Amino acid sequence: MHDKTLAQTAEALRTGEVSALELTKHYLARIARFDDALNAFITVTEEHALAQAAEADRRMAAGEATPLTGIPIAHKDIFCTAHVRTSCGSRMLDNFIAPYDATVVERLARAGAVVLGKTNMDEFAMGSSNETSYYGAVRNPWDHDAVPGGSSGGSAAVVSARLACGATGTDTGGSIRQPAALSGITGLKPTYGRVSRYGMVAFASSLDQAGTLTQTAEDAALLLETMAGFDSRDSTSLDEPVPPYSTVIDEPWDDLTIGVPENFFDEGLDAGNAAALGAALGELEKLGARLKSIRLDNVHLSVPAYYVVAPAEASSNLSRFDGVRYGYRSPEAMTGNLNEFYKRNRGEGFGAEVKRRILIGTYVLSTGYYDAYYLKAQKVRQLISGDFARAFAEVDIVAGPTTPTPAFRIGQKTGDPVEMYLNDIYTIGANLAGLPAMSVPCGFAGALPVGLQLIGPHLSESRLLKTAHYFQRATDWHARVPPGYD
Repeated sequence: MHDKTLAQTAEALRTGEVSALELTKHYLARIARFDDALNAFITVTEEHALAQAAEADRRMAAGEATPLTGIPIAHKDIFCTAHVRTSCGSRMLDNFIAPYDATVVERLARAGAVVLGKTNMDEFAMGSSNETSYYGAVRNPWDHDAVPGGSSGGSAAVVSARLACGATGTDTGGSIRQPAALSGITGLKPTYGRVSRYGMVAFASSLDQAGTLTQTAEDAALLLETMAGFDSRDSTSLDEPVPPYSTVIDEPWDDLTIGVPENFFDEGLDAGNAAALGAALGELEKLGARLKSIRLDNVHLSVPAYYVVAPAEASSNLSRFDGVRYGYRSPEAMTGNLNEFYKRNRGEGFGAEVKRRILIGTYVLSTGYYDAYYLKAQKVRQLISGDFARAFAEVDIVAGPTTPTPAFRIGQKTGDPVEMYLNDIYTIGANLAGLPAMSVPCGFAGALPVGLQLIGPHLSESRLLKTAHYFQRATDWHARVPPGYD
């Protein structure tokens, strides 16, 4: 049963080839068998999943089903889920039980999806390798000694290992696309505001965006149709109609011009990745696309700009976690004065990477440094947005690498934060500009998968999904399963 895509599983449920309860039990058995080696789940909600599956079967028997009814999925542990722990991969929220569902969770539940559990992640979504989690590193199904990418590494590993039909994730600087590329699956970050952030624990509010991790673009389209749409509880939510993505992707191929940034293919790109990407671009040409060389002159500034803006917003968003109303409280917290109380709670509750970013953010927002760093980074952000706007006046989408290298070894970059940050060099620009972007499997560098990144203008998810869907109909990279998980 796990050899089917989400779309194929939906058809099997619709025709009665399998029941939702049978399907859910099958996936729960796979989680029990494989997750000890992967560490991809923080919480498995077996009892709740079986109850949801039984309700899904009732809805299908009554003719009340949607395309997602009975589909087993997983949620990144950054989305609030009523009566289930929402930890954000942090000791700070290890005991936090949310009293309500995030909009994403609510909409998928309403559609009848079955939630298998909550997935591991970099602490508060701060990381590129899923090594900063309080619950330990997630391992890549393609190589257990390698990282799956981050911060949505648990969701990526779950889908890659076929432990769920799909999963939710969040992308602040590449945290859906990067793990999708390193784990050999499809990852979609929609336009900023396309999917509600209500109930999604904030990292950097002007950059965070919920999205999907799936086997295929068709699967992503099915999930996005349900997740997207205006939400009055989110002030950044876009009040725009949601296209029927799952039908749009099968419409006839458009006259498509694809921009290929020259400066994305420099000496920083691994040779194996470059070869796979070259072949993928050639395949898009065979499908009828025209390739055009372009330049994004300010994109090399995206990493320094991001690592000023994102920590600044994080320092503000994480100030609420102090052990007073909720969150971790040190056993020694009450032995000193109020300052000691806060210092112990936050010092013990947050991990090293979160502390690093809080310190950076507080520094760049402080008197005397705001203009020199934060304001300047926001100006650079506008320059990067302008680069993309000029590019989209000439091309329909931009295509290039998702990551500079295939998956690296666990522990390889933890001692050098800057080297770790550079893993997001190709993905951050889309977040700074609020653009939709996705990564699709396009080949291998040695035994590890490589991702092709597609970036489009605002609200062009249909175009990206359609391009990816046609590419996946002509190739089978998305169908490859890690050894031992087939």
